[in-house]
Amino acid sequence: MIEEIIKIAVPKGYLFEQCVELLEKAGFNIKPLASKKRKLCIKSDSDPVEYIISRPMDVPVYVEHGACDIGFSGKDVLMEKESNVYELLDLKNGKCRLVLATLKDGIEAVKNHYRHFGSLKVATSYPNIASRYFESKGMQVEIIKLYGSVELAPVLGIADEILDITSTGRTMEENNLVEMENIAESTTRLIANPASYRVKYRSIRGFVDKLKKVI
Repeated sequence: MIEEIIKIAVPKGYLFEQCVELLEKAGFNIKPLASKKRKLCIKSDSDPVEYIISRPMDVPVYVEHGACDIGFSGKDVLMEKESNVYELLDLKNGKCRLVLATLKDGIEAVKNHYRHFGSLKVATSYPNIASRYFESKGMQVEIIKLYGSVELAPVLGIADEILDITSTGRTMEENNLVEMENIAESTTRLIANPASYRVKYRSIRGFVDKLKKVI
């Protein structure tokens, strides 16, 4: 049974609707989240929760530092941030993949770099994941950090490859890109601040149990 008020970080963007749908199925009042207002801190009138609407990359940061007790975060973001949080539940939604991709007519050039351990330019929104991956391969790369539209980097000639997320692969295909390698699978996870999990254990476990019933 949920008792204390728990603060929940909810990501903007493609995960938002999926998280809200899951909350509704679990019996929570989602009307406050359906508001068109630009409020980022939303208290529920009927449930002991407060929603913090956040950029996806900031969710584990807010949870790690205790600004939020729990939050919804993609596994890709957790891999990138390496935050000190508990992963409580795989929500099985928001499925996507982290892949390496390059231009269709640039495959041989990239493969030649791999064969001869040449230096590559890789554009990504996930520089930490990219660094760890290429270090594990013993390859030299220059990582170019971008905040969006990563697919443009090879098209504009500033990178040989990209490391990015994809769900259907359609955007990459439309930009003449082809996948080279699948790096990791990602789904949405429910995460918790370690201290909050101890202090608000009953409330957070009550929240988890409600979600488990509808996954």
